[in-house]
Formats: sequence, structure tokens, C-alpha cells
Amino acid sequence: MKRRVLYVCIALVSMWMWCVNEAKAVSVTLTIDEGVERPVALSQAEHNLGLILTEINRAQQAKSILTTKGFPMDDFSLKSLLRLWAVTPFYCDDEEVVERCWIFKDGTMMVSHIPLIITPEGEDFGVGTYQEAVVEFDRRGNITDFRLALDAHTAESMERCGSVVEKEKQMIIMQYIERFRTAYNQRDSNYIEKIFSDDALIITGKVVTTRSRSDVGGMNQKVEYTKQTKEQYLRNLKRAFRRNKWIDVKFSEIGENGEEGGCAGITQSTVDKTKYGVRLRQEWNSSNYSDKGYLFLLWEFPEDGRDPIIHVRTWQPEWVGGVRQQPDDDISTLGAFDL
Repeated sequence: MKRRVLYVCIALVSMWMWCVNEAKAVSVTLTIDEGVERPVALSQAEHNLGLILTEINRAQQAKSILTTKGFPMDDFSLKSLLRLWAVTPFYCDDEEVVERCWIFKDGTMMVSHIPLIITPEGEDFGVGTYQEAVVEFDRRGNITDFRLALDAHTAESMERCGSVVEKEKQMIIMQYIERFRTAYNQRDSNYIEKIFSDDALIITGKVVTTRSRSDVGGMNQKVEYTKQTKEQYLRNLKRAFRRNKWIDVKFSEIGENGEEGGCAGITQSTVDKTKYGVRLRQEWNSSNYSDKGYLFLLWEFPEDGRDPIIHVRTWQPEWVGGVRQQPDDDISTLGAFDL
């Protein structure tokens, strides 16, 4: 009897070792925008994410629990990961993950397109539904959030730009855009507060000039991005309202065919018909500051007739170092937010 138990234990250990070997390590490469200095912590972020994806694959293939001891995650992100795992396990379908990483001014980082396969209970490894994860890091490269993107759909059928919007709906949306623009000109922070959802994602950018570290010692320009909550954005906006004697904001539509073959100016989600993506060219002039750039707004127009709200606001400059930029589809389309 003891010998039989020993054989069973050996078999179980051998099976576990086979699963570990079969679930190959996932390597992660995070790219950054041209002209942005590579943070030291980016390599640590790559290592940490690769470590976690490798363990996720091992556990999914072995149909076991996640071994999370020593995971480079804070309590919030670890609990988020474990809650997701408890509902529906998943795995990373790529052995080599190469994704763009947002580098924010405070040193934190975010990756928004980590490929995953959701595998319901009872289905085999290698069978499931495509989904993407959003992973955030602190300035040391440790993970602070692990969540699934808004909606799931297969990569092959994903329409990054969304559907064409009928003229009547375009006119309604542009009416709200005009009210939104007027609120900035009138410095009406109360209206802006109402139009943003409480959990809105707000990304602002600013072109800054830095001195080159080379021997030549020239000047370089780069875009410095900041991710803000609704509360933080409103607090900074009110401060800008107080500093400037006057503000003049102008929006112009990006045409039906986009610019340089990009997405149209207004598109509807193919997944959630209440969501609309609006891309605009923004000119901001004030007594203390001026810039030109591309604005993306993710609007929700509820079917029950409630007032529309904004869930996402991103901004990127039109000019950097004397070079005209085009709207970046990675940050200014519905597809960037899995819609």
C-alpha cells in the first residue's frame, strides 16, 4: 500500500514537472515612443510581467491554482488577478509579447493590449475566446493593476475604427461637442464635471524641450504624458482657469476618411452601440499657453435618454520638434479601448 502511494506521488510530481516544462516562459518587450527616454524600471516591468504570464500559463495548462508567493504585485492588483482567475481562468497565447508602453510623467507605466485567451471551465488548453488585459506598473516596475479590457472579441474581427455613423447622429454628437468646447471658453468647470463619468480615464500630453545628453548638446523635444483621474483633471483645470485671463478653444472635425487614411472623425462601437469615438483637432489658446493637437473622446449615449457622458479623453500633439504628427490609432480610436 505504501509503495502504491509512493508511485502515485511520483507520478503527480512528474506530471507537474511536465506541465512546468511544457508551459514555456513568456518573454515581454515593451516599446516606447520615439524621443522618450527609456526608464530604468521598464526592464523590470518587462521581467515582472513575463514572470506572471509564465505562471498563468503553467497554472492554466496544469489546471492548478496560481502560485502567487513573491509575485511583484501590490495587494490591489493581486486581488484583481485572483478574482479574474476564480471566475474564468485564462492564459497568454503568445510566447513573445511585444507591446507599446505608456510612460507617464510621474514614472508610472501602462500597457493596454496584453493578449489572453479566456478558457471556460471544461474546455481544453488552446480553446477559448480572445481578450486583452490592461496592466499598470509603479515607477519601480512592480504591477499595480491587472484587469481585462472593456469588451472581448476576436482579434481577426476587431474593427479598430468602429462603424460609420449616420448624419443625424453625427449632428447630435457635434451639438454636445460644441457645448463641451464652450464650457472651456466660459471656464465652466461645473459643466465639465457633469459631462465626465466618475471613473473617466483622462490622458493629457505636453511637448517639453530637453537638452541632449550627447557631446553636441543640442535640444530635443518629446511628449510628456500624464494620466489623471476625473478629480485630478478637474483640480488642474480649475487651476488653469484661474491662471488665464482668457481661454479660446477651437475644435475642427477630422473628415469622414480620417487623415492620411486613418479612422473617420466620428465612429460607433461595433460591440456596444451606445459608445461613440470622436476624434478632433484641437486648438487651445489662452493668455499663458497655446498648443495644437488631436483630441479623442469616448462618449456614451445611453439608450434610456439620459445625458451622454465621456469615459475617455486622450490628447496628443500635432507638432513635435517641427514635425507634424498624424492622429495615432493606438490611442485615438475605439479599438484602442477594445470597442
